[in-house]
Amino acid sequence: MLTVTDLHAGYGLSEVLVGTSLEVKSGTIVALIGANGAGKTTTMRAISGTLSPTRGEVRLAGSRVDGLGAARIARLGLAHAPEGRKVFGPLSTEDNLLLGAFRWLPHFLGFHRQARQALERVYDLFPRLAERRAQLAGTLSGGEQQMLAIGRALMARPKIMLLDEPSMGLAPVIVQDVFRTIRRLKAEGMTMLLVEQFASAALGVADHVYVMERGRVAVSGTPDDLRRDPRVLAAYLG
Repeated sequence: MLTVTDLHAGYGLSEVLVGTSLEVKSGTIVALIGANGAGKTTTMRAISGTLSPTRGEVRLAGSRVDGLGAARIARLGLAHAPEGRKVFGPLSTEDNLLLGAFRWLPHFLGFHRQARQALERVYDLFPRLAERRAQLAGTLSGGEQQMLAIGRALMARPKIMLLDEPSMGLAPVIVQDVFRTIRRLKAEGMTMLLVEQFASAALGVADHVYVMERGRVAVSGTPDDLRRDPRVLAAYLG
């Protein structure tokens, strides 16, 4: 579903990614873990087009997408729930969700009616969002905003979803709720690339794991492989 080869990217004169390569097979969850500053979020941004790579290839379902804008990549089936949620605070919860459906909904009469099925799926996953559908997104709790960010990505009916730090800043009980949802989406066949600060939680849902160090992949393998790797144990699972 997604193949990244020798990816280089950065900010201004600072190069963050120096040859990142990874792949995500259809129907699987791949986790990307590593220390702060290793390049995980930059990888996600370079894949989704919110940051332009300086070198390398990104292929989505076989088609090359590096160099395309974020809107074009989204229309091709990639949804990105970014670090920090990035909800539209002055808009209602439901309007935020509807914005996620822009790639497939016609921009004329019947927009809400055609979105109803997708909305109900999100509200089934996150009943709290249904209760707060008319509430301004900026007034939601951190956990509710994270649910909204994931729900907005799902509204795009993506082929693959990028989840960047879904547990960041959340209480442990809310983190458990978020990962229950991730496991449910996995059971439904959703393909995901997951960046997560809690390595043990990421390994609990992933089919394959990449460990990033200094802008490139240092170690990769199945969760069981990495649990037996002394370097990973010492750095991330100790």
